[in-house]
Amino acid sequence: MSHGRAIAFEGVRHHFDVGGVAVPALDRTDLRIEPGEFVTLAGPSGCGKTTLLRLLAGFMTPSEGLVRLGGRPVEGPSEERGVVFQQPTLFPWLSVRRNVELGPRLRGLGRAERRRTAEEHLRLVGLEDFHDHRPYELSGGMQQRCQIARVLANDPDIVLMDEPFGALDALTRERLQEELLEIWRATGKTILFITHSVDEAVFLGSRVLVMSPRPGRIVLDVPAVLRQGGARLPAAEIRAFPEYVELCERVRHAIHAPAG
Repeated sequence: MSHGRAIAFEGVRHHFDVGGVAVPALDRTDLRIEPGEFVTLAGPSGCGKTTLLRLLAGFMTPSEGLVRLGGRPVEGPSEERGVVFQQPTLFPWLSVRRNVELGPRLRGLGRAERRRTAEEHLRLVGLEDFHDHRPYELSGGMQQRCQIARVLANDPDIVLMDEPFGALDALTRERLQEELLEIWRATGKTILFITHSVDEAVFLGSRVLVMSPRPGRIVLDVPAVLRQGGARLPAAEIRAFPEYVELCERVRHAIHAPAG
């Protein structure tokens, strides 16, 4: 299942002004992401991954080129593009359910409808028993699930995720990776997911991109090898496949290859 509109980066470059000096962050980028793809983006620190995501979110305008969504230029943030940050941005004075209700409330949904929407998305992320808790009563992984539910409750076509599991312990991270894949399969959203982890990029992506050191450019763009068919294999089994190990090595090599 997929819906929404294609994303296109057309000749996009970006630099930051640092003390009157233009510091290049993103080299020429031409990229197309089809509706319903789960695209992971890996690369060394400071290579421009987050810059690319922020340009698509509409938080910044490219120095050169255009970012288009369904053929129309991105001109600012929009509810059709939801952003999940590395650290949860929940309001501590609101309950879990009211945090998730916030977007629907701002869109003008009535009380009953926004409550139904919030409860549906809390079930989706496994937090239905915690709707009356405050965020500070939740673990880090549960807070991140709540943030994902809050973004999804706005029903964006595109979900942008900036290292959302980077601060979590390994077991929680792996559990949320599997849950996120289930959510993607259930909703058909387009996802762009930034990560430092080679394993995470290969495990999650239906397509894996690697960026070079700054100024960032895409140096690898490959389909994932294990997303065919509807099989729900255990994660440990997937990670043991020779094709999986081979793709991890290919991604790792692309990240560490000398710039040139």
